[in-house]
Amino acid sequence: MVSVGIDVSKDKHDCFIVSSEGEVLADAFTIPNTIDGFHCLLQRIQDCTHAQDKIKVGLEATGHYSYNLLGFLLDNGLATYVLNPLRTNLYRKSLCLINTNPDRVDARTIASMLLSDVGLKPYTDTAYHNEELKSLTRYRFDKVKERAKLKSSIARLVCILFPELEKFVPSLHIASVYALLEEFPGAKQIAAAHLTRLKTLLETTSKGHYKRDMALEIRDASRNSIGSWMPAKSLELQHTIRLIRELDHEIAEIEEQIQSIMDELHSPITTIPGLGFRMAAMILAEVGDFTRFDSPDKLLAYAGMSPSTYQSGQLKNCYPHMEKRGSRYLRYALYNATKYVCHWDPAFAAYLAKKRAEGKHYNIAISHAAKKLVRLIFAMEKSRQPYCSAA
Repeated sequence: MVSVGIDVSKDKHDCFIVSSEGEVLADAFTIPNTIDGFHCLLQRIQDCTHAQDKIKVGLEATGHYSYNLLGFLLDNGLATYVLNPLRTNLYRKSLCLINTNPDRVDARTIASMLLSDVGLKPYTDTAYHNEELKSLTRYRFDKVKERAKLKSSIARLVCILFPELEKFVPSLHIASVYALLEEFPGAKQIAAAHLTRLKTLLETTSKGHYKRDMALEIRDASRNSIGSWMPAKSLELQHTIRLIRELDHEIAEIEEQIQSIMDELHSPITTIPGLGFRMAAMILAEVGDFTRFDSPDKLLAYAGMSPSTYQSGQLKNCYPHMEKRGSRYLRYALYNATKYVCHWDPAFAAYLAKKRAEGKHYNIAISHAAKKLVRLIFAMEKSRQPYCSAA
């Protein structure tokens, strides 16, 4: 057994190679983060090993810095392990009590962990190529969050410029309202507009839902509005609406790419009632390769949804909280998906009602239902069978 530890950084990588007998085959050396550096590492590994040796290469999960090196190692058929930085940090502290070069220690620590921890599983090619779906789902998440902030700005600006408008429409964030405010960004502008133009604009953008009577009501309200005349705020409102429309277009493009990948995956979890392709894609992207997990409990721990425990002597924590480690995107997708699944699936609805009847808060009950959903998703991905309701 030969273990290769790599401490990844932006411009360089520190490496260390050791055998299972403890023999240092290559003391700490540094390679640049270039293709020549990658080939240099591969050559050093080949020089230190024989054909019958089993090689393990380990590196920390350092986000995008390790992505290119990880792909190179997988393409060259090396068993590669991606380690949690929290585990390597604790392991390093247990081995080294004095201050030394941290990069050299980290490379040595990773190599030692590969030899000592038999429970580690290699990073698969499936998980590597799943990174594209993860990038898309996280990118969409950030765009939706950005759009939500802009929508809050719309509500703030309308409250200043034309607060009475909210009484006439079910929501400010509909096409007809955006079209109205983009052309007439304030009560004073609407009050000065021609009624025929208002009628045509509202009727066209609402697809015939709002007609002349709505235009007349809005104009009359604008003439008696307490809204302020603030050209700067009106300009901000127009620009915010344009930004939201651009984000809508970008999100639609991202979702189209996500949908095409989901069509190729043919995941059975999309057959669960209430679990749309967006949340399903985020769950699959964040979990990656389900074969890495031996049980649903390990998947729950990976998602940070397992309860924390504390015990010292006879003292035990009576109200354990969730760990909340791991991917926040995964927890977000699971909780949001659970709410919809509990609404559409009778079995989950009954389970949620049961937890609520036990006196649990809604959020606690949802967390129990989310754990049930995780176990269901784990079983379906293992069996590759579509959903069959137990209700």
